[in-house]
Amino acid sequence: MVYLLKFGAAWVLPPGIFFLAFWFVAWRLYRKKEKRLAAMLAALVFVFYLLCTHLVSERLMGALEGTYQPPENPQGDCVIMLGGGAFPDTPDVSGQGTLCSSPANRLLTAVRLQKKLDVPIILSGGQVYSDSGPEAVIASRILKDLGVPEDKIIVEGKSINTTQNAQFSTELMRQHDLKKPILVTSAFHMRRSVLNFEKCGVEVTAYPADYRTNLRHDFHYNKLKPSTDALDNNVIVLQEVLRAFVTRYLE
Repeated sequence: MVYLLKFGAAWVLPPGIFFLAFWFVAWRLYRKKEKRLAAMLAALVFVFYLLCTHLVSERLMGALEGTYQPPENPQGDCVIMLGGGAFPDTPDVSGQGTLCSSPANRLLTAVRLQKKLDVPIILSGGQVYSDSGPEAVIASRILKDLGVPEDKIIVEGKSINTTQNAQFSTELMRQHDLKKPILVTSAFHMRRSVLNFEKCGVEVTAYPADYRTNLRHDFHYNKLKPSTDALDNNVIVLQEVLRAFVTRYLE
């Protein structure tokens, strides 16, 4: 009964209520003999509906996240963690400014690798917008709170996109004579990130983190309910495919 209630609630809240409304419009058009227009509208809404289901999103996201697997015994002389958003003035344990959820998850993986291997960690990410936080600076403060020595933290605080992450991190690696980086970023972001480092002439060991879906996909009818979370995942996949194409062929 609990699952059925969740399924039903999804159709009386956005985006589900909008699908029902547009399908109703398509049905009215069909009744008025506007069959071609009704079919086009119904089909378009159905495609959008599919993009809002976890049934579709977990498979598309899973395929993207499965491009690289974390190595069992990673080896390198540094860890590079890519930023992914920060808030500049939100309260934190040791000051102001916090990481968004994705870079926070990346940080959890990066700090454990740093402690395991006792290597420097390069934090890459600047202040993207006037009301966003300086990502690498905030991450550096958190690392110190977690016991990482200051001399093991290298801050790259100028980059505002993945291309610059790779370029500026590569410059810092050369300055510190580092040659075998372990790259930590979200699993969905890894394929494009590796490509950017390859274009800078750097071979990285990919260590994906911040997974957004399971490796195993079981069917449940609730995966057919419309969800903004599912749509968000599908948009991320489409963005990554588009940006990877731009990186490979246009930049």
